[in-house]
Amino acid sequence: MILKLNIIIGSTRPGRGGPAVAKWVYEACATYPGFEVELVDLADFYLPLLDEPSHPRMRKYQHEHTKKWSAAIEPADAFVFVCPEYDYFPNAALINALQVLSLEWQYKAAAIVSYGGVSGGLRAAQELRLLLGNLAVMAIPQTVPIPFFQKQISEDRVFTPTDPVIDGLKVTLGELLKWAAALKPMRSA
Repeated sequence: MILKLNIIIGSTRPGRGGPAVAKWVYEACATYPGFEVELVDLADFYLPLLDEPSHPRMRKYQHEHTKKWSAAIEPADAFVFVCPEYDYFPNAALINALQVLSLEWQYKAAAIVSYGGVSGGLRAAQELRLLLGNLAVMAIPQTVPIPFFQKQISEDRVFTPTDPVIDGLKVTLGELLKWAAALKPMRSA
């Protein structure tokens, strides 16, 4: 069974490191058996702060940006969120993007690749896992923290991971594949 995996670049800030990290994640996932991979950049959707008049569970979207975002998320079986840590927390654009939708997230598996300073974004990853759980997403316990990520991005914006980060992603993808396959029947019930 081939499962659809969306790698979501969670930062929208100009000069962000997310695209470089996410490109590496995408390339690693594209060679991993069992996944059909798509790179989804949150910055391409221009989602305003919770601007839909109806609750997301109703799926009565009135705005094209929300419809486009829903269409990008709905077909996925699993996600890898590439998440920065801002002030010990996930960034607001990613939180908003999660809360704009509801049913599109349910009964899917997610992993987090976090990046930041000394903690590698682990504090943001833990908070993000809580929110994902509230949206009925199985946020797997394995995360891939990338400390001091700026030192691993070259001047031409290419991210070169350390060996522990590479190994961590391999383990995480194995677990993500198991969970995504196990959850898929729940969505068809």
